[in-house]
Amino acid sequence: MRTPLPRRQVLGQLAAGSAIALAPRAFAQMTGSSGRTLRIGMVSPQTGALAAFGEADRWTLESLKKTLAEGVVVNGSRHPIEVLLKDSQSNPNRAAEVANDLILKDKIDLMVVTSTPETTNPVADACELNEVPCLSTMAPWQPWFFGRKGDPAKGFNWTYHFFWGLEDVIAVFTNLWKSVATNRRVGGLFPNDSDGNAWGDPKLGLPPALAAQGFTLADPGRYQNMTQTFASHISAFKREGVDIVTGVVIPPDMKTFLTQARQQGFKPKVVSVAKALLYPATVEAVGDLAEGVTTEVWWSPSHPYASSLTKQSAKALADAYEAGTKKQWTQPIGFSHTLFELAVDAFKRTKDVGSKAAIRDAVATTNLQTVVGPVKFGGAGSMRNVSKTPLVGGQWVKGTRTRYELVIVNNQSAPAIPTAGALRLL
Repeated sequence: MRTPLPRRQVLGQLAAGSAIALAPRAFAQMTGSSGRTLRIGMVSPQTGALAAFGEADRWTLESLKKTLAEGVVVNGSRHPIEVLLKDSQSNPNRAAEVANDLILKDKIDLMVVTSTPETTNPVADACELNEVPCLSTMAPWQPWFFGRKGDPAKGFNWTYHFFWGLEDVIAVFTNLWKSVATNRRVGGLFPNDSDGNAWGDPKLGLPPALAAQGFTLADPGRYQNMTQTFASHISAFKREGVDIVTGVVIPPDMKTFLTQARQQGFKPKVVSVAKALLYPATVEAVGDLAEGVTTEVWWSPSHPYASSLTKQSAKALADAYEAGTKKQWTQPIGFSHTLFELAVDAFKRTKDVGSKAAIRDAVATTNLQTVVGPVKFGGAGSMRNVSKTPLVGGQWVKGTRTRYELVIVNNQSAPAIPTAGALRLL
């Protein structure tokens, strides 16, 4: 595990040590008017079980270095932007700890946070408690909102979130399943965490939604993340004649489940899981067992959107990532980038950058076209804090350019995003 960087070190630096932000003196020479540096705190899992979610964040900061160095002009003064990235180590307690450091010691003006409720929720809670504006993403909105005991009639005052919801992933998965012949018997893999409890919730999760569409759900109960055996789940799925497996699973547990399912002779026709097999690195770690597994696709080079910051199309952004890292594109690229689209846009519209409430008000009135699609806050109740982004369905297949490729195979929920194939049974 990598050692966390020192508290005040600005991440996204080049090896030579040049920082993201230009010094205020340099801005004064360029513009004749310099304001104080605006600080953005960022928390994401750089190490640990969820590290694949944060894989693009360092590259994002480096790719935006020049853009952020230009700063923003507010009331005639140009303000440099400094970003402080902290590693949650895939641990909720650590996420809360570094968030409080950023708020109380580094005196940030705005927080951005990514990657599953285990990271977003403790960071957002710290911001709500300390009255610091926060933008979060890459967690379904229900675990983010209800997992924090949000009141739908009131919403939150300081924390705003953009991503899709359980209703969206249910629609994507059931659209996939309806496109092929199965017995409509579904086995659920729901861990005992914020995601798993939200997905398996008998009132707000998958059970009522699947029943309404004629699917039968077998839910053997919650398991602990990093479990060593899925024997009881596999036995229950075999007993119930399950054709489809779904759930929200961390990558190591997905490998364990698929390995043990093969060993125990359980062969579902479709496996559609959230979280586990979103990224090339995790798919390659699972190996051939991952071929044919389907998952939600939040962002891809095929998405017909462009960045408000750099004007890059989704494809251009993915190409730049591959050229810069020599790695295959990964879904978080778009959302990591969009956090800074929204942050810069909010700073530009802030009436007083010395007031966190004013920055919060600018965040709350966001209405921006981004590289992941339109983001707009300001609905009623809980939805005043949430902006939903489009979602489609994809399948991992053997690649021509890379070992595995994620192909969009269903776009019923977002027709503007093109498909490149049809779902194939395992």
